[in-house]
Amino acid sequence: MKLSGKISLTFATLVTVLGLGVTSAAAQTPVFVVTPETSTIKFSVKSSVTLEGIFDKWDATLTFTSPDVSTGVLDVKIQAATVNTGSSFKDDKLKSKDFFDVKKDPLITFKSTKIVQTAPNTFDVQGNFTIRGVTKPDTLVFTAEREGKASGEIKGTMAFDRKDYGMDSNIPFIKIADRVEVTIALQVKRVSGPPVIFKQ
Repeated sequence: MKLSGKISLTFATLVTVLGLGVTSAAAQTPVFVVTPETSTIKFSVKSSVTLEGIFDKWDATLTFTSPDVSTGVLDVKIQAATVNTGSSFKDDKLKSKDFFDVKKDPLITFKSTKIVQTAPNTFDVQGNFTIRGVTKPDTLVFTAEREGKASGEIKGTMAFDRKDYGMDSNIPFIKIADRVEVTIALQVKRVSGPPVIFKQ
């Protein structure tokens, strides 16, 4: 994520400095970078003791092949071992083979396959969600700023049944629900190209 963003920004700056006219299709493509310092990926589970947290390390890219919002692709890669609940006991259990099994499958990923605008600023982002090497289709429901702005936040939620991904265990002395909710809040900035066009 960071590398692709830096390359795009450097290219745009180079074009400006040299005064080059860009008429290729690439110049008509919105280019965004995600700012991890002001973005978060969180999760929560209903349980007898509070069980919620964030992931400290992850990468995300949002790419487009045209200004049409439906051409966007969201790709998120989370380092499962960076789970942070504020409790080392809970973190160690979540990293174990009973849950994320980080030694065998270090990444939790989501890659969109289709973006459907459902309201003026709401989108269903359909894609493939992978935990513990198990991949299943899922949908992020996102809200986003209207088009025309150079930066803003896109925020989405997704829920899944942990047992569908082989996480059948519980944490000792803690009763855990099966439903897990994930909240992704990304600060994005358009560094080159035209704004994304939403349906009215």
